[in-house]
Amino acid sequence: MTQAEAAPRRTCRSYVLRQGRETPGQRQAFTRLWSRFGHDFIPGVPLNPADLFENGGPVRLEIGFGNGEALAHLAAAHPDCNFLGIEVHRPGIGRLLLTLEREGLANVRLLRHDAVEVLDVLPSACLEGVYLFFPDPWPKTRHHKRRLVQPAFVATLARVLAPGGFLHLATDWEDYAQQMLAVLRGCPDLINNALEGGFVARPADRPLTHFEQRGQRLGHGVRDLLFHRRPTS
Repeated sequence: MTQAEAAPRRTCRSYVLRQGRETPGQRQAFTRLWSRFGHDFIPGVPLNPADLFENGGPVRLEIGFGNGEALAHLAAAHPDCNFLGIEVHRPGIGRLLLTLEREGLANVRLLRHDAVEVLDVLPSACLEGVYLFFPDPWPKTRHHKRRLVQPAFVATLARVLAPGGFLHLATDWEDYAQQMLAVLRGCPDLINNALEGGFVARPADRPLTHFEQRGQRLGHGVRDLLFHRRPTS
């Protein structure tokens, strides 16, 4: 799973832009479908996610949706919600565009930009939930500073969540899971859904993706974290 970070002012990136092989169908999907499902983000210009949809339903965000497998599943399972996905990997975006067309999912919009910059211009309390599944673990110790889940990033996520809104993360790297847990626990605006203050079982609406199944075959355990934004007094 990748994260966009295109701003030249950043010297430490939280993702690697892996180009991969883009099929002719995926390239054509951008030409045919981006105007329907995509939004051209303008850095520094405020963006209200609700303005991207016409039905007035709550908006949920997935950061780094990869090939879109989980995002399409969630959108189909929750037709009364709107879903905004952020990704930079063109083949994955093209694949999801084709899936959205094939499955007739009208409640999804996509951005191809740095998630951090997008979050910075979103209004407070604008999202019902945020998903972050299997972000780049940056396994080498000297690269841990590039991990996306850091205190400042989590504070921003808490800001854009509506009171009672949820934050659902998953990773198959145990040391990253422990770091995530510590950072989330350290955010005063978030409450852990786990009764004992740790991890939760995989929620029923998070699909087992091909990526996760491959990790399981390699012996990677998966940790899910589910936190909620504190209600206002």
